[in-house]
Amino acid sequence: MRYWDLAATEKTEVNDPDWTVGIKLGRDTNGGYCLLDLVRARANPGDVERLLRNTAEQDGKKARIGFGKDPGQAGKSQALHLVRALAGFAMVPTAESGDKLTRFGPFSSQCRAGNVKVLRRAWNEELFRVLEGFLDLAHDDEVDACNGALEILNAQMNSWGIFELYRQEAEKLRAEKEREATTLPIQTNCAPGSMEWQAEQNRRDKPS
Repeated sequence: MRYWDLAATEKTEVNDPDWTVGIKLGRDTNGGYCLLDLVRARANPGDVERLLRNTAEQDGKKARIGFGKDPGQAGKSQALHLVRALAGFAMVPTAESGDKLTRFGPFSSQCRAGNVKVLRRAWNEELFRVLEGFLDLAHDDEVDACNGALEILNAQMNSWGIFELYRQEAEKLRAEKEREATTLPIQTNCAPGSMEWQAEQNRRDKPS
């Protein structure tokens, strides 16, 4: 899934705006996490929207798209607009709550435990700079994007739990039926008077 921390201000000579950052995060076969891609830009709302759509088309429709929804009517309107603008993709607007340090805790813990792998790319250095300098830097947009991606990805994995339980139960039933099929005797219906029927009668009449 890809999570976006959204901003909507272009860089000029007199400002230092936040970045729009999209983090793509997945799970590996060992239950860890894989940070697969990072997209960042300082752009106006129209360009940000085009960036989200272009990135979504590159990721494919199987990838869910999350983004932070600001409280209040303005945040609701923005979320509704983005969902409509990216129709055809699985959009997950989420309300961010709690302070940044608390929200960073789960992702930071996974990193310290060695459970987060990062695909080697040109954006690695900037990502590590922001994560390592968190709370001391003017911009922490990558931190917010990582937090949001982990929260949604974990919620998605938890929702799969009931389906995994059903799958395991179905596998057990299938295995039991296969065992029963191998132990039951094969019944054959021979036509009366046929050679097979006569052989079966002789076998039954033969004293044991």
